[in-house]
Amino acid sequence: MDKILVCGIAGRMGSCSAEAIAAADDLELCGGVDPTATQDSCQAGETSVPLFTDLEQALSSCKPDIMLDFTNPSVVEHNIRTALSAGVSCVVGTTGLSEEQLADIYTCATGDARLFVAPNFTTGAVLMMQFARMAAKYFPDAEVIELHHDHKKDAPSGTAIRTAKLIADAKELPTTAPGRETELEGMEGARGALVSGIPVHSVRTDGYVAHQEVIFGSPGQTLTIRHDSIDRASYMPGVLLALRKVRGTDGLVVGLENLMGLD
Repeated sequence: MDKILVCGIAGRMGSCSAEAIAAADDLELCGGVDPTATQDSCQAGETSVPLFTDLEQALSSCKPDIMLDFTNPSVVEHNIRTALSAGVSCVVGTTGLSEEQLADIYTCATGDARLFVAPNFTTGAVLMMQFARMAAKYFPDAEVIELHHDHKKDAPSGTAIRTAKLIADAKELPTTAPGRETELEGMEGARGALVSGIPVHSVRTDGYVAHQEVIFGSPGQTLTIRHDSIDRASYMPGVLLALRKVRGTDGLVVGLENLMGLD
C-alpha cells in the first residue's frame, strides 16, 4: 500500500484530496504539509495525520512513497525537486511550470522516483481537450474561454494552455478570424492572449469553480465544446487514478489522458 504525503493539505484541493485518499482502501494518507500550520496534526475525514510546516521534515518523518502537490506556482518547483531528490515519486496538480521546466526538474530524481503532472484531473475536462483536438483538424477558427474562481493564482489556466497547444498541433486549416490588429487603441488584449496562436480568454470571478469552453468556427457553422466542474469532488477520481499509477509510469508524464488510455 503506497503512503501518500499531501503538500498543500490546508488548501481546497489539498484537503479534498486528503479526504479521498483517507477513504481509499488501497492508499495510506501518512501526513500533510502546510507552511502556516500552528498545530502538529490535521483531520482528513475520520483519519488524523501528522502535520508539518517543513517539507524535508515531513519526508524524513513520514517516509512517503508519493508526494501529492496542490500548492502554488511560487513553491511547486522546490517541492518537486526536494521530493524527487529523496526518491519520492510526485503527483502534481499545481500549474505554472512548462514541460521544458518539468523535464529539467526531473533530472534530479533518484531511485525509482517518477513525476506525473496534470493540468486538470477531471476526466471530463481531459475528454473535452481530446474532443477539441479532434475537432481542430476540421475548423479554421478556434478560441478558448476559461472561467475560474477569483482565488486562482494563474491566468490562463493550465488546462487552457494545454488545450490551445493541442488545437494548434492538430490544426490544418489557416484561420480567417481577425487578430490583434482590430483591437481599439487603449483596449489592447480584447482579442485575448495568444497561446500557440490560439486566442485564450480568462474570466475570474466568485461563484465559479472551473469551467472551459472551446469555440470552433467555419463558414456556416460553429461547434462549442464545454466542460464544467461544479464541485472539487470532480477532481478526485483523476487524483486517485494518478496516485495509483504514477509509480508504474516511465519517468516524466504530463496529462491525465496518458493514464486513461486516450493517448
